[in-house]
Amino acid sequence: MEGSGKTTQIQRLKKYLTQKGIRCKVTREPGGSLIGEKIRKILLNPDHCDMVPITEFFLYEAARAQHVEEVIKPYMEKGGVVLCDRFSDATFAYQGYGRRIDLRWIQRLNRFSSQGIRPDVTFLLDCSSDVGLKRAIQRNQTLKQEKEERFEREAIQFHRRVRKGYLAVARKEPRRVKVIDTRQGEEWVFEKIRKIVDNLIKETKKN
Repeated sequence: MEGSGKTTQIQRLKKYLTQKGIRCKVTREPGGSLIGEKIRKILLNPDHCDMVPITEFFLYEAARAQHVEEVIKPYMEKGGVVLCDRFSDATFAYQGYGRRIDLRWIQRLNRFSSQGIRPDVTFLLDCSSDVGLKRAIQRNQTLKQEKEERFEREAIQFHRRVRKGYLAVARKEPRRVKVIDTRQGEEWVFEKIRKIVDNLIKETKKN
């Protein structure tokens, strides 16, 4: 969700894994590559309020295709762990549930643009749409990110549909998607993440 603390938690996880001797890379979507970051500026710029949903959808998939080919796949092939701030689930939530684009099309293009790459685990940092949106707006004002607030300017109903979409993905894939209630605070959230990651590392070593 917007304002759920993703950036804070992903940086904490990177530090934790690095201390354990695990080589990892933090990246994000949209963005992550030179071309992807340019697409990001187009997607998040509030001046582009007249962008139609299908254009938005294709731009996200284009950024992901470049991101996977240029950044994610090469790093994984070298044995590194990729920590991505949003990935294909976000397209289901934002463009599928938020914009009401056919989920079957999203599934097909997600698979195509990601070359079939799927996360081993996904952390869904959950908070109410109202609270998350307020935090995101405050963050943008503090960091002077007014040129990246196109989604924050959407009506609250849009953000509620997005949250509904994320939770629908979590219900469909409970083994991969771990829902964490951010109302419990930053430390509690990270402890939940750490335990899940530690278990995943143990399972990986067994195999």
